[in-house]
Amino acid sequence: MLQFITHQNDKFTYYTGASAVLRGGCKWVQLRFKEAELHQFISCAEMIKNECKTFGATFIIDDYVEYAKKIASDGVHLGKNDMSIKEARKLLGNNFIIGATANTFEDVENAYSQGANYIGCGPFRFTTTKKNLSPVLGLEGYREIIENMKKNKIDIPIIAIGGILKEDVKQIMQLGVSGIAISGAILNAQDPESETKEFLKLLE
Repeated sequence: MLQFITHQNDKFTYYTGASAVLRGGCKWVQLRFKEAELHQFISCAEMIKNECKTFGATFIIDDYVEYAKKIASDGVHLGKNDMSIKEARKLLGNNFIIGATANTFEDVENAYSQGANYIGCGPFRFTTTKKNLSPVLGLEGYREIIENMKKNKIDIPIIAIGGILKEDVKQIMQLGVSGIAISGAILNAQDPESETKEFLKLLE
């Protein structure tokens, strides 16, 4: 599975970037738009949601739990300093996907026990698209987390995230993760649509 996390650069806005990856075949877009004014966020979310509908893709918003119903996203992704999973579940009910961020096995265990649907686990390596970065995991970090999950019979999709490049995909997927999340490596490519297709080929 390929998840795309939005951001913007000199060539693409949050919306045009998301649009390009959807044309490339990506079926999961997470809108992460931390510094937005509320009206900006809602307007951008509506546009990307409609685009996701057109392409039959899942649309997740980062953090803004209280607006998930209003925007009618498919779910929310919660960082370690955002609202708790239990609280979000109370507000949203069982029909919304709730993803959680993890950096350690303890984080995974905690998110799993609270009822998260998937885990964004990372960072794989240093990345500039996220502020306040947790310690870098590398291949060894994922291997250890996945071994601990097996030992403790924890079965939840793990999505590797953070500075992942095309040449990393094969090795990461061999560890037993369910997918990868990409932001900069696709958006900063010459042609994000083609780059998305290339990442998807590697994931087949």
